[in-house]
Amino acid sequence: MGKDKPKHYERLREEHPDFMNAVEALGQAAATAGPLDDKTVRLIQLGAATAMRSEGSVISHAKRALAAGATAADVRHAIMAVTSTTGFPTVAAALSWVEKQLDD
Repeated sequence: MGKDKPKHYERLREEHPDFMNAVEALGQAAATAGPLDDKTVRLIQLGAATAMRSEGSVISHAKRALAAGATAADVRHAIMAVTSTTGFPTVAAALSWVEKQLDD
């Protein structure tokens, strides 16, 4: 992620560093608490972000999954896998949100 974090994220980090450190530490602890590799964890998070219909989270988790070694096909599949749970309109929206990241 790094320098391309959203402005609101950076503002939260600047205004509430202790809170953001705790949020990030919780995320790291959850990601490393079991046997799943980083790519798999990122793809699961992408599916959850899709289910939440959170455009920013979908984009962020797609970028993280790609950085962890996922392919564009992996990212698309992780989103499409939640169709029966979330519905086609949700999946179609999430796929449209990540296309720019997949094209880059």
